[in-house]
Parts: sequence; C-alpha cells; structure tokens
Amino acid sequence: MQGQVIDFSNTSHSQIVDQIFQSLQGARDGRATPSAVLRAIAHAGLDHGDARIAETIAALKAADSDQILDRGALEQLIAPENATLLARGLSGDLIIPNFQAFKTRLAGMFEELRENREGEIASYIPQLARVDPDLFAVAVCTIDGQTFSIGDVDETFCVQSTCKPINYAIALNEIGRDAVHRHVGREPSGLGFNELTLNHNGLPHNPMINAGAIACNALIRPERTNADRFDHVMQVWRALCGDRKAGFDNAVFLSERETADRNFALAYMMRERGAFPPDTDILQTLDFYFQTCSITVDIRQMATLAATFANGGVCPATSEPVFRSEVVKDVLSLMYSCGMYDFSGEYAFSVGIPAKSGVSGAMLMVVPGVCGFAVYSPRLDPLGNPVRGVAFSKKLVERYAFHTYANMVDDHTLIDPRKPLIERAADEAIYLCSAGARGDIGELRRLVASGIDPCTADHDGRTALHLAASEGREATVSFLITICKNLAPEDRWGNTPLDDAKREGHKRIAKMLKRALSEESGDAREAG
Repeated sequence: MQGQVIDFSNTSHSQIVDQIFQSLQGARDGRATPSAVLRAIAHAGLDHGDARIAETIAALKAADSDQILDRGALEQLIAPENATLLARGLSGDLIIPNFQAFKTRLAGMFEELRENREGEIASYIPQLARVDPDLFAVAVCTIDGQTFSIGDVDETFCVQSTCKPINYAIALNEIGRDAVHRHVGREPSGLGFNELTLNHNGLPHNPMINAGAIACNALIRPERTNADRFDHVMQVWRALCGDRKAGFDNAVFLSERETADRNFALAYMMRERGAFPPDTDILQTLDFYFQTCSITVDIRQMATLAATFANGGVCPATSEPVFRSEVVKDVLSLMYSCGMYDFSGEYAFSVGIPAKSGVSGAMLMVVPGVCGFAVYSPRLDPLGNPVRGVAFSKKLVERYAFHTYANMVDDHTLIDPRKPLIERAADEAIYLCSAGARGDIGELRRLVASGIDPCTADHDGRTALHLAASEGREATVSFLITICKNLAPEDRWGNTPLDDAKREGHKRIAKMLKRALSEESGDAREAG
C-alpha cells in the first residue's frame, strides 16, 4: 500500500506545477530556491542523474541557486515531460514515501556488516582469486526509480552466476516456456551447482545451476554467430541496467574457459542424453556461456536490474519494457526455489526473497512490486554465497515485511516501507484500541513488547484505555493502569477513560481509575 495516489492522467502541466509548488510550501515562507528544489528531489530518492528528470535537473542547476522562485518561475524550470514524476516524488507518492528513513536503516545495516571478515574468495578461477576480499557495496532501486548505494559503489565486478536468471529470461522471452523447458527442468536439484547429474528425463534440473544455464545459452539465437549472440545479450543487460552499458572482462573469460573441465563434462553428458536441440555446437555454446559469466557491472547497475524484475520486466530508470511479465513470474519462481546454490531451501525459508548469487561475490534480491537490492562482497561461505550478502538479506527481513509470506504474520515489529509514517501510526492505534475493546490482554502485551506505546491514540484521541473502560473490561483496565503513563488522556470530545466508565455505568472500573489517579497525584506531590 502506498501513500495517497494522485491521478495525473487528466491534469494539465500548470496544475501539476501547482501540486509541486504546494509540496514546497515549507521552504522560505512558501517560496523555494533551485538548490532547495534539488535537495527535495534527492530527499525523495530520485537521483540527479535520472534520465527521466534530466531536463528539469539541468535547468535547476543552471539557475541562480539562491533565487527565490515564485509559482511562475518554478513553472519555467519544470519540464513538462518531467513534471508528473517530480510531483509524485515531492508529494510522497512514490512506492517508498519516506525514502530518507529507509536509506538510514539500510546504511545502518551496511555498517553493522562492514567488519565481517568471514568466508573466503573463490580461488578456482585465478582472476577472481586476485580481487580485494574486503570490497563491499550495497545498492537498492525501487520500482519508481528511487535509488541508494553505499560502499565501494564504483567498483565493477563479474556477474558470474547472476547471469543465469537473465539468460533464462532471454530464452523464455524469445521462444516461450514450453520450448525452453523441453531442454531444462524446473525443480531444485538438492545437489551442488556443478554436479554431474541430470533429472529422470535426462535434462538439467533447473536454469540456476551450471548445466541448466548452459542449456539456456544454447537456446538463445543459436542460428547466429557467437559475436551476434553476445551483442544481443549485452543489449539486454544495458536495457535492464537503465540504459547503462555493461562491460566485459576478457581475462576472466579466458580463465573460465581454461579451468572448465567440469562444465565441458556437463555439456557432453547432456548431449549424450539428448538434452540439447539438434545440431547444437557444444564448444560454441560453452564459449557463449563463459562470455555471459564474464560480463561486468557496478552495484547500481545490478540494483536497477533487480528492480526491473521487481517491476514486472519494465526498467524503472527508463520506463522501457525489457521482459514480458509472465517471463518475470517464471524467473522469480525459480530464483526463489533454486537461486542460492545448496542453500536455496534454507534461504527461501529464512529470508523468503527471490535471489541469485555468484561466486564473484555478486548477489541480487528481488522484492516483487517494491524494489531490487544488490550486494557485492567477494568473501563466500562454503556453499558459494557471499557471507555479507546473506547476512544483509537476513537483516532486511528482520526489519522489513519483505519475506514473501510476511503479510500472513501479525508482527508489528516489521516495517512496511510503502506506508507513510502517519499511516503506520494509525495502524498501531487501531490495533491497540481493538485489543482494548475486546479485552485481549495477550494481544496488548504483544503490541507493547513490539515497541508500541500503550497510550497511542486514534484519530479521535481514543486510546486502548478509553475503549476498555467503555466496554467494561475490568482486567484489561487493571493491566493498562500498570503500563500507561497517562491515565487521563482526553479524546477529541474532552472525555477521559474515567468519564467513559461513568457514562457506561461501569462503577468498579470507575473506582479503579479514581484510585489510580489519586495514587498518581500523591506520587507526584511527594516527588515535588
């Protein structure tokens, strides 16, 4: 659930600028400067390099930074093609309305993990063994294009196995689910990612292990030369990454090919079992696979890619469709069940987010309909997953309602960042008041233990104590008296819980409240 959705479909540019101007009313007595507008845009999570607002950003930067902008001057700076997104961002209507609080918490998680030195870098590919093991970066991109990155954000890295969901998606997008799954299964293998094994039909178990990824590569434009096929894949990566070009590490490619005995064995075993389409060139297919593993990106590109999957195949940074939504559904389903090597089942259970890792230390996570995360940290656990990447994702679901099934658990310690703070506060008040009215002391204990103030009031100023007193819940009132700092809160009509108890004829409760208030007054006098 987002903040209040604003419909701009039938709104003129002038009306949208009105909305933006109103959103800036707090600046300089109802006026704003170009520098203040730029700060407000960044505060909403929109990067100043965002191509969707490029014209307006350029105009604001070119203007006198301290010029006081009236309504007319602001309209001259807001490009019509940028206005709707800016209005949504400045009015808190993007998917994460309080992006600054979100950033702060993510940065805190990053700092908690920065000194984690557990794990070892991958050594079986010589070039990967030479990277700095302490590199660490985290990035997020929402489905509205809000971005944040921290750490070694300019470091580029090989994508390695994080290319597998992309290659699977390309194959699905071009030849369809049935054609792809004639050559690769869709079940977890329960075995190592490079295990010499096939399923009972003689096919790779799924596209997220080496055998399945090699099969998917064989299905991508096999009639073309490898040069053309790789160019095509690189164009897809560029589209996924917000029109930012991915790179290629030739040294890693050569190193991969020179140390690929297991992958060659897998390919020949698959050909012997008839897993490939007829006339598949094994050597060309393996070279193509090693090339896709050797693509390089930075952490912000990887987060944008993950957000494209979170957004149903449409890149948030460009609004361009890359994959069909049904393709994304299939890819995320297999990332959820098979994306984390031999740890996939445990990860699905404890984290519950579709994810894919690679032995370079790259890792992407997708929260459907919300955002994509990326982590880069070369130190790996024994199963080949980035130690700090797994730890970061666990912290995410401890703090946020991002687990696939989080909405089935009534846990008020989990934050839904899609909700504005005022809406979350309203929810807390509703939960408390409802428990107070029902006399559900167990629920009240749980809510208070989760950090909710028992004196929280709803929009009418009614508290759990008001409701318990009105409904004659003696035990509940007795419990609330022991934990509420204010025993005489007034609702918007000026009534206290004692007034409610008297009005409803609950004499014993009225007596309890009078005694508690008297003792409270006595304690206050003694303290004075």
